[in-house]
Amino acid sequence: MSQRVVIYDTTLRDGSQTEGVSFSVNDKIKITEKLDQLGVHYIEGGWPGSNPKDREFFKIMERKKLKFSILASFGSTRRANVEASEDHNLQELIKSNTPTITIFGKSWDLHVTDVIKTTLDENLKMIFDSVSFLKKRGKEVFYDAEHFFDGYKRNPAYALKTILAAQEAKADCIVLCDTNGGTLPQEVKKIILEIKNKVQVPLGIHTHNDQDLAVANSLAAVEAGCMQIQGTFNGLGERCGNADLCTIIGILHTKFKIKSIPENRVKHLTETSYYLSEISNFKLPDNHPFVGHSAFAHKGGVHIDAMVKNPIAYEHVDPQAVGNHRRFVTSELAGKMPIILRAQKMNVKLDKKSPEAKKLLEALQQKEHTGYQFEAADASFELFLNRELKKYKPFFKLEGFKVSTEKRFDGKIFAEASIRLSVDGQEEFSAAEGDGPVDALDRALRKALTKFYPNLKHMHLSDYKVRVLDSKEGAAAKVRVLIESQDESDSWTTVGVHENIIEASWEALTDSIEYKLLKDKKKTN
Repeated sequence: MSQRVVIYDTTLRDGSQTEGVSFSVNDKIKITEKLDQLGVHYIEGGWPGSNPKDREFFKIMERKKLKFSILASFGSTRRANVEASEDHNLQELIKSNTPTITIFGKSWDLHVTDVIKTTLDENLKMIFDSVSFLKKRGKEVFYDAEHFFDGYKRNPAYALKTILAAQEAKADCIVLCDTNGGTLPQEVKKIILEIKNKVQVPLGIHTHNDQDLAVANSLAAVEAGCMQIQGTFNGLGERCGNADLCTIIGILHTKFKIKSIPENRVKHLTETSYYLSEISNFKLPDNHPFVGHSAFAHKGGVHIDAMVKNPIAYEHVDPQAVGNHRRFVTSELAGKMPIILRAQKMNVKLDKKSPEAKKLLEALQQKEHTGYQFEAADASFELFLNRELKKYKPFFKLEGFKVSTEKRFDGKIFAEASIRLSVDGQEEFSAAEGDGPVDALDRALRKALTKFYPNLKHMHLSDYKVRVLDSKEGAAAKVRVLIESQDESDSWTTVGVHENIIEASWEALTDSIEYKLLKDKKKTN
C-alpha cells in the first residue's frame, strides 16, 4: 500500500464521553499540545454549541499556535425546518474560529423518522444546507455520516443519498461511522467497496469498539480505500470506547507500511499514551498492544533464552519503534538470565556460571521465599539488584514516622501521618491527612521530599493491592503489598512484605519513590 492516512483525533470530544473521565479546560489545552507534538493531523477540540467549557477552550486556543496539527470544532447539521444561518449550533461553530469544522448528520432512516422525527427529504436538505453554509464561509468541512453502516444495511439507497448530499455541498471528506459498533470487518470493507466509486471526495472511517473490533474495522476501511481514520488515544470513548489510535498508528507504520504521523514521531507513541492516561486518570491496561507495560515483557526461561539470541524470536516488532522497551520478568521460571541481563544494563558483566550470579540468584530466591514477588514488581527488582551490587545510594534517610487512624462520631475515617527524614544531612518534617493510613503516609512522604526532588509532583499511586500470604497465621500473617505508580511517561510496580501492613506498605511506597528518582537521574546523566 502506498497511500497516506490522515489521523483525526477525537479524544477531547468523543473520548471525554468515557464514563469517569472529565477534562478541564486546562486538561484539554495540555492534551492538544501533546498531540500536536506527536504530529496528529487533526485534533477535534469539542462541541462549542453544547457547553461553555468547549467555548472557553476554543477562545483560548485562538491565541495559541499549533506547530503541526489542525484544530477542528464539532457539531451537528442544522435543526429541521430552521435556516442554516439561523441555527445556533452552526453559529457557534463559526464563532469557534477553527479552520476545520466537522458536522454529523443522519444516514439511518430509522433515526430520521424515529429520533429527530422529520422527513427523509428534509434530512437531506439539512445535510446539504449545513455543509454548504460552512463551506461558503471558507471552512474545511468534514461530514460524519452517523450510523452509516447500520443505515446502509437497512436502506442502502437512502444512506447513499445522505452522503451524496454532503458531496454535492462540497464536503472535503465524508467519514463513514459505525456509531453502534456492531458492524463486522468484512461488512465494513464490502460496503465501502460498493459505494466508493460513487463518491468523488475522500472517505474516512469512525468506529466504536462494542465488539472489540474498532481497530480491525478501521484497518478494513483503509484496505478498502479510506484516507482518514478518526479515533481516540487509549481507546477512550462512550460505552466500550472508540478505535484506539495507539494501536492503529502502530499497525499502520509497522505492518501496513503506511505513513500517518511523521515517521520520526512514532517513537513517542508510548510516551503520549501514558501522558493521556495520566491526565484522564484512566489507567492504561498493562497488556495494551504496542504501548502497554507488558506489551514486550518476557517471563518464561525458554522465551528469554531465545530472545537473547534473537529478539524477533518472540516479538512481532521492535519495541523501540513505538517508544516502548523490552522487559525480562523475574520469576521462578526465568532462572539467572533476567539477573544477568538487568546487570548488563548497569554496566556489570555477569556470567551464568559465575559465583556472583549464583549469589544473586540465591539472594533473590531467599527474598521470594519470604514472600516477595518480583515477577509483578519490576521496579523493586531493579532496586534489589542495585543494592546487592553495591551500585545504589539512597536518596533520603528515614528518621521516623507516625501514623494514626481515627473513626469519628459521624462514621468518617480520619487518617494522619507525620514523618521526619533527612536528605544529605538536611532534616525535613511534614504531616498530612489522607483517606487512609497509606494515603496519608504517601502524602506526608512526598510533601517532605518535594522540596529536594520537585519531579515527585509528576507521579502518583495508581493501584494498591494487599494479599495475605498465609491465612493460617490469622492476624499475625505476613502480607504482601503491591503498589503501582505512574508519571507522565511510564508506570512501575513495587512490593513490600511484612507482618505489619503499614510497614509492608512503607517498603513498597519508598521503593516506588526511590525508583522514580533513580530513573529521572538516569535520564539527566
